[in-house]
Amino acid sequence: MYLGLHLAKIIRFCGLLIVCSAGIAPIKAQSRQDAAPVYALIKRVLPQHAQKFQVAYIPQQNGKDVFEVESNHNKILLRGSNGVSITSALNYYLKTYGHCNISWNGTNLKLPATLPVVPHKIRRTTPYNYRYYLNYCTFNYSMSWWDWDRWQKEIDWMALNGINMPLAVTGQNSIWQRVYKNLGFTNQDLDSFFSGPAYFNWFWMGNLDGWGGPLPQSFFTQHEALQKKILARERSLGMQSVLPAFTGHVPPAFAKRFPEAKLKKTHWQGFPDVYILDPSDPMFTTIGQKFIEEEVKTYGTDHLYSADTFNENTPPTNDSLFLSNVSKKVYQSMAAADAKAKWVMQGWLFLYEAKFWQPRQIKALLNAVPDDRMIILDLFSENKPVWNRTESYYGKTWIWCMLHNFGGNVSMYGRMNTVAHTPAETLKNPLAKNLSGIGLTPEAIEQNPVMYELLLDNVWRSTPIDLPTWLNDYATRRYGKPNKMAWHAWKTLSQTVYEGAIASGGPESIITGRPTFKPTTLWTNTKKAYRPKDLLPAWDDLIKAAPDLKNSTGFQYDLIDVTRQVMANYADTLQQNFAAAYAKGDYKAFNASAAQFLTVIDDMNTLLSSHPDFLLGKWLSDARKMGNTADEKNLYEKNARNLITLWGDKNSPLHDYACKQWAGMLSSFYKPRWQQFFTYVNQQIKKQQPVDEKVFGEQLKDWEWNWVNSHDQFSIQTQGDPVLLATNMYNKYRNTIENLP
Repeated sequence: MYLGLHLAKIIRFCGLLIVCSAGIAPIKAQSRQDAAPVYALIKRVLPQHAQKFQVAYIPQQNGKDVFEVESNHNKILLRGSNGVSITSALNYYLKTYGHCNISWNGTNLKLPATLPVVPHKIRRTTPYNYRYYLNYCTFNYSMSWWDWDRWQKEIDWMALNGINMPLAVTGQNSIWQRVYKNLGFTNQDLDSFFSGPAYFNWFWMGNLDGWGGPLPQSFFTQHEALQKKILARERSLGMQSVLPAFTGHVPPAFAKRFPEAKLKKTHWQGFPDVYILDPSDPMFTTIGQKFIEEEVKTYGTDHLYSADTFNENTPPTNDSLFLSNVSKKVYQSMAAADAKAKWVMQGWLFLYEAKFWQPRQIKALLNAVPDDRMIILDLFSENKPVWNRTESYYGKTWIWCMLHNFGGNVSMYGRMNTVAHTPAETLKNPLAKNLSGIGLTPEAIEQNPVMYELLLDNVWRSTPIDLPTWLNDYATRRYGKPNKMAWHAWKTLSQTVYEGAIASGGPESIITGRPTFKPTTLWTNTKKAYRPKDLLPAWDDLIKAAPDLKNSTGFQYDLIDVTRQVMANYADTLQQNFAAAYAKGDYKAFNASAAQFLTVIDDMNTLLSSHPDFLLGKWLSDARKMGNTADEKNLYEKNARNLITLWGDKNSPLHDYACKQWAGMLSSFYKPRWQQFFTYVNQQIKKQQPVDEKVFGEQLKDWEWNWVNSHDQFSIQTQGDPVLLATNMYNKYRNTIENLP
């Protein structure tokens, strides 16, 4: 609901500024209750200054959200077309006039007692109807163990950054359980269906059944309650949440319960077959309708539903009629329960299986749904867009998205120039047609915060971002004061790690790969788009800035991250050194480089122990805290350990996909693997027999699986001063790396 604004007259009433129109009947005003969520957010973010802000609602401009900021009698007046717009106004004020920064990895909210004045009214209109956020994978790689307190912080961050269309898939297991029980399935039938808590994203997408389970009933109850809180908060701020829909994934017992059903099997990444109900089966629409009806009954709806057919699975046929019928049935199951339903589809399948999805197949899948009832997420626009080879999805509304991170891997990476310029350029491209949104679709968050802030600064503008100016402003507000050395560092970072290649995320370090003499492994791509030595000037400048900026939490994170990246790059060089020494038969040099390599791992572990964002202990502790009994705690811990190491069983082809350069991981998992490798190599040298990496890998699998099932504890407390430790590493390694051949 919005208030009319023509000849405006501002009346302060009970803390809510109401904008009325002289001589014109106002649109129904938002009540104080409607404004309460915005005031509550301001108080959470700025408890010492909340009383200095006032809010007001104003109409959209040509159907687009708008905000205004101005000073008003020693107060800061924030106006907007909804809660998200008003909180975006708050964030604009904090960044532009308060020189503040709110991020996952360090926050600066140091405001003076008297707030800075806005010299003249600022007004911004977004060119995007939709500002989308999240990927199914984010709910596990980052959010598996989140409680309400952590979710509340994230929703605040969403609102501050203009997000109005978040994916909301928490608590869906309860819906599935009720739907399938009403169809006659028993608890025993469903125990082999529901995955463990770290895997439900891939369960929902129809990739696997049961892995990491059986799922305790307490989890269903907790997450249904959590989802209700999430949705209530998102909607109270004006967001439209995207709920999941049915795509055909059914329990393994379905064939027994319904022997006449048309089922097909799919196979993904070494997991057992999953059963998919054929869309031509009458039960497909029935179950899809029942699911949405139960979901809406439980959670309400904003009429947006996510459904991804054939996620990383090739369809059984490329017949266009078959593909059209699949799409039609999925949509019909939504529309049967909600006549206003809009289907939100990830465009990932068209990229992942590009050879299969040719124009005829893509048109068949998309054209079966009315154009105004489907929204496509161009999931990887910054690197591998699909819109520009599909005539903008053949008339469908679509959203430009930055994917950026895969598996939650720890790596400084991004494509800054692309993110700074391409969204605005695409807006003006006549071939982009129904481009209606911008979004973030990372597999994981809480890393590389600069890339996410840069992308989100496109939300309220239609012109390219001047990157050099933006970076200086970013460093100033992130660290709380201007510092030329910090500016120089960010210039170097933008020309090295953040001028990344077109790749599936940032380069990993060979440290986290299963031990090998090769420079890369299947999921450990160490190839960099910059020379490692070219990163050293950024390290130099941050060390020089440390005396002035050492108390900034954002600076501490960035200094640790740059130091970690330099050391990880050095470890890659050492690995190739010992590989070359072994190939030459220089075993003394081999062991010397191997020893240096292990020392670097030790030092990285010490460094990362000093910062809370790099602790294995926190990930495992959060998992155990979610459990109510000893058995639940152990199950959740196993899920947490499994996901970031083997991913599946000990023979999983996905091992090390979700690797983590964390304190605890380095000392207890990665270093021991390399130690065992070096022991094996030396044994083979003594026997005068060649090294067989496949044989070694097989020997290692039992040890890895034992680690997944172990319960040794890791600290949840930081150890040491991050700036001092980074300086120590600089003094130890800087000249050595500089002098490498």
